[in-house]
Amino acid sequence: MKEINELNYLLSKYVDQGFFPGVQWQINIEDDVYAGKYGLNNIDTKQEVFDNSIYRIWSMTKPIVAIAALKLVEEKKITLDDPITEYLPEFNGLQVMAREDGNVEDVETIIQYPTIRDLFLHTAGFSYNFLADPVGKQYDQLRLFNSDTTTLEEEIKILAKAPLLFQPQTSWRYSVSMDVLARIVEIVRGNSLQSVLQREIFEPLNMSDTAFTVSSENQYKVMASYEYDPVKNKLSELISDPQKIGNYGYPLNISSYARGGHGLFSTLNDYAAFARMLHNGKSDDGYQILNADTLKLISTNFLEEKYFPIEIATIGIVKDENYVNGLEAYGWGLGCRTLLDPSKQHNLGSVGEFGWAGAASTYFLVDNSKKLSATIMTQVLFGNPDLHRDFYKYIYTNL
Repeated sequence: MKEINELNYLLSKYVDQGFFPGVQWQINIEDDVYAGKYGLNNIDTKQEVFDNSIYRIWSMTKPIVAIAALKLVEEKKITLDDPITEYLPEFNGLQVMAREDGNVEDVETIIQYPTIRDLFLHTAGFSYNFLADPVGKQYDQLRLFNSDTTTLEEEIKILAKAPLLFQPQTSWRYSVSMDVLARIVEIVRGNSLQSVLQREIFEPLNMSDTAFTVSSENQYKVMASYEYDPVKNKLSELISDPQKIGNYGYPLNISSYARGGHGLFSTLNDYAAFARMLHNGKSDDGYQILNADTLKLISTNFLEEKYFPIEIATIGIVKDENYVNGLEAYGWGLGCRTLLDPSKQHNLGSVGEFGWAGAASTYFLVDNSKKLSATIMTQVLFGNPDLHRDFYKYIYTNL
């Protein structure tokens, strides 16, 4: 394990300037491991970041669920062209908004039901509670995923009450589709998502601190969650305004709780093990999770030209001269962003670099061409995106 003092200093500035309580990072290049940490796990108690701090990884849950679903594809238990209604009859009455900017009650008949492929690619027509569209607002009014105690099955039945934002395969919208896919994984496996992920991913990869729950004896390691308040220019408790992602339920230890698009807790070391697996489909000790051909699907762009550029337009986003669409250079594979055009991001990165991020400013990338993977952990909703941009830039200009 090696430190990079220059990188530690670069990232520590974001903590010292009050953007983040603390940060922890790891970079793996072939057999070399570089790691560092700085700052606090909890601002109130002044507890410093632990070597094994636990984080709510939010949407970094999605690539893990994608691997579980790709295993079903590999085993020919599902196909990418299967309509979701084959597994989820509650969507048989699904309708579609007549116009994306129209009234949520103004709907039309669905032409073609979303497929498994659409769920992976976010082309199904679902939205998210925090997105600036009428369906996102409808999800918020239905209190979709706000509960700490509902099961995934119960939440998907709530989701089925809302229309799609657009006809499947006509547009791209980051969405709750991975929650739908996770529910299909449960149905096909005949088991809870918690059990499936534990048996098929966490145990083989020795991810002993990754789960939808944190035991009471380990809860002191969970980094406190904050939100960056741009009005006061400081970290605050989570703000519970309408259509804020902070309204989502994310309990510490409720055994029935599982989600497909968020909900997991993990540590830096655990997630780094998952990222390393994404090079070849194998654990560090050689256990095969996915074969190489199936694994390529997660980082191969499946989006046609009509979908570009892809973008996540959250509520309250300000598109001024400082605005950067972080997905401008990317396409989408079966579970992750994948880099298509480095020239659209200052010539940084390699074509085929892939990964994802979490709402609380966690981030990871995998670059097979350089045998490199990297993960950064912290815990701030609406955090300063320059943290992971500087992390990424450092990797591609210095390593």
